[in-house]
Amino acid sequence: MTTGAPVIRVTALEKSYKDLRVLRGVDLEVARGSIFALLGSNGAGKTTVVRILSTLLAADAGTATVNGFDVTTQAPDVRGSISLTGQFAAVDEVLSGRENLALVARLRHLEDPRGIAEDLLRRFALTDAAERRAATYSGGMRRRLDIAMSLIGRPPVIFLDEPTTGLDPEARLEVWRAVRELAGQGTTVLLTTQYLDEAEQLADRIAILHEGRIIADGTLADLRQLLPPARVEYVEKQPTLEDVFLAIIGGDTAVPATEPTAPEGSR
Repeated sequence: MTTGAPVIRVTALEKSYKDLRVLRGVDLEVARGSIFALLGSNGAGKTTVVRILSTLLAADAGTATVNGFDVTTQAPDVRGSISLTGQFAAVDEVLSGRENLALVARLRHLEDPRGIAEDLLRRFALTDAAERRAATYSGGMRRRLDIAMSLIGRPPVIFLDEPTTGLDPEARLEVWRAVRELAGQGTTVLLTTQYLDEAEQLADRIAILHEGRIIADGTLADLRQLLPPARVEYVEKQPTLEDVFLAIIGGDTAVPATEPTAPEGSR
């Protein structure tokens, strides 16, 4: 991960839909070359944040910049700096998998679109289905194709909105590997996810969005410090991200921080 000015900066962001306040003053910063996970329950406003940052939605108040460009006044420059994978696969069902990938490569004015397509088909285990129309793909295959399309051209910033929803475990691990590889090469990744283990595995920093506000932001180690210290009796059990998340938003199903004490006489 590189240092310097944040590649994504959000200040006092607000958004309402009629009488429903979705964002109530969101502040966050994402370092260049890092993986930043935005967690929250359904309806917390995660997708709204991503849509504003990708210029698909206008904020009611606040400011946001991506790659140094203001999302309101420099929207074309923002769009030229990003790639977005939404919650639903956005592939052309009439085209084959190979044709979808080659088309995006041509639109980005890249050399050797077919070679780029072949590489991504191999990386995402789609080679055997390369000539089939995307309409015939399973949900997991369509998702893998959609994510592969978002990686073409190595944009400096990638937004992944719940990227592994519907994927089988093997495909999910492949997506994780690709995301780590991108960050290792300097790409900044902001992802939203409902899978807490995904954030644990991937994220350099994690923010929890609850009722329209960021209520916690830091590394996994930082967030663990928000819970009471573990009481050591036999083996200390570090809290998972799920424990932290539920404790912060007020859930009551977090597991104990330590193993239970053994009954008297069983030691």
